[in-house]
Amino acid sequence: MSTPLTHITCSSLSFSWPDGSPVFDDFHLTVGPGRTGLIGLNGSGKSTLLRLIAGELTPSEGHIRTTAGEIGYLPQNLVLDTALRVDEALGIDGTRAALHAIEAGDVGEERFAAVGDDWDVEERALATLDQLGLGHIGLDRTIGEMSGGECVLLRLAALLLARPDVLLLDEPTNNLDLYARGRLYAAVDAWHGVLVVVSHDRELLERVDQIADLRDSSVAWYGGNLSAYEEALAVEQEAAERMVRVAEADVHRQKRELAEAQVKLARRKRYGQKMQESKREPKIVMGARKRSAQESAGKHRIMHAGKLAEAKERLDDAVEAVRDDDEIRVELPHTKVHPGRGVLLLSSLELAYGARVQGSFEVRGPERIALVGRNGAGKTTLLRTLAGELAPVSGEASVEVPMRFLPQRLDVLDDELSVVENVARFAPDATDNRVRARLAHFLFRGARADRPAGTLSGGERFRAALAALLLAEPAPQLLMLDEPTNNLDMASVRRLTAALDSYEGALIVASHDVPFLESIGITRWLLLDGGLRDTTAEEVRTGL
Repeated sequence: MSTPLTHITCSSLSFSWPDGSPVFDDFHLTVGPGRTGLIGLNGSGKSTLLRLIAGELTPSEGHIRTTAGEIGYLPQNLVLDTALRVDEALGIDGTRAALHAIEAGDVGEERFAAVGDDWDVEERALATLDQLGLGHIGLDRTIGEMSGGECVLLRLAALLLARPDVLLLDEPTNNLDLYARGRLYAAVDAWHGVLVVVSHDRELLERVDQIADLRDSSVAWYGGNLSAYEEALAVEQEAAERMVRVAEADVHRQKRELAEAQVKLARRKRYGQKMQESKREPKIVMGARKRSAQESAGKHRIMHAGKLAEAKERLDDAVEAVRDDDEIRVELPHTKVHPGRGVLLLSSLELAYGARVQGSFEVRGPERIALVGRNGAGKTTLLRTLAGELAPVSGEASVEVPMRFLPQRLDVLDDELSVVENVARFAPDATDNRVRARLAHFLFRGARADRPAGTLSGGERFRAALAALLLAEPAPQLLMLDEPTNNLDMASVRRLTAALDSYEGALIVASHDVPFLESIGITRWLLLDGGLRDTTAEEVRTGL
């Protein structure tokens, strides 16, 4: 008898946050075998849906069922105990300890029970680590000795070892360098079973079998990878825009016909009044004529008004089908740095944790610098040192213009304060109206600006943090961003690119997202690898 295929089914699902903010209402979804890319705007509920399926959250109504399968889940924000050993993080420490005890001569029954049939657990664990590029770490090192990217791969290794039937990945390439991303791509390519991945990583989404587009608490399905989705969506949007034009023309026609009908009725009314005044017809005939004209006028008004209402409804439906993912529109003239002006000077800088910049290094004028390198090379450490958060071991770092730093963890925001209150902290002399007017350009309009920062989605939180820094007073003329596209959907990445188009100061961006770096007009590529040296985008793509 064949084994039934594994499916995830969400039926009549509803979920709201404790503050009452709704996420899903009567939501339905069925996901079968294969690789599914789950995409959608930030705040649409992608991460929440994965947490519901994984059992981390409980729906207020409805059911989630998984047929014949265990679920493995890699969260977006992975937190591991730094004191854990690798074998503990992999979940094999008990079996491994029993194996070693048996090898040492302990033949107790409980030891054999702990091992079960898993006699090759160490070999499988090491092979899985090696598959993900972690073969060098062994099983006895602690989490605290590993970089953030290595921890993500370690968690993925634990999931692969557990062999779940359903694998849920939430932004798995965040914090991974290009080498580590390649390892993860290979693991995804080799996956058999149900895989649901939330990601903004184009290369990863090119590897899926289907795209599930989550929007307005419902899912639209598209066969194929991201490129096939974008082609299908473009065709849909072209058709939707055509329907809008047709519906607009229909509304104009109905308005014109209604106006013409009203003119005709007005003429008839004037004619009837003249006849009545001249008394050319008997009173009873004129009364009947008047009643007939009034009834006819009423029917005409109802008919044309109904047609106009129907045309407007068709226009509303057509407009709703056209996507309007607002872009950030903002002018930042006070961020301008003139060519040749000194911005940053590094002199024989040795950083905490071993990274260093030998000799002197200078940034002048509005340069746009991409800071690249392997996980653990020291990119974040360098940015934190420049921001004054870490003291250098030796040497000097001198920033000569107003500077702002946006870290990966986005902790520049106070979760208890609203968006507008957070921005006001960075511009204390600005009026409330001025702050709100400028926030509207970052798509925080009306009540959205009054939401507590702690309730924002990842993309919304990033947008609020970016607004706080770019609208700060004095205006930053050096802006440093650490992995800014982490947790951002593709629409939010476009918004970030638009905002940076308006920025006229010097820019340093640490990122593994080469397509994003190329889109923001990088003028200089710097590789941190035991030192700091100039490189190229092509070398970054092929050499890391």
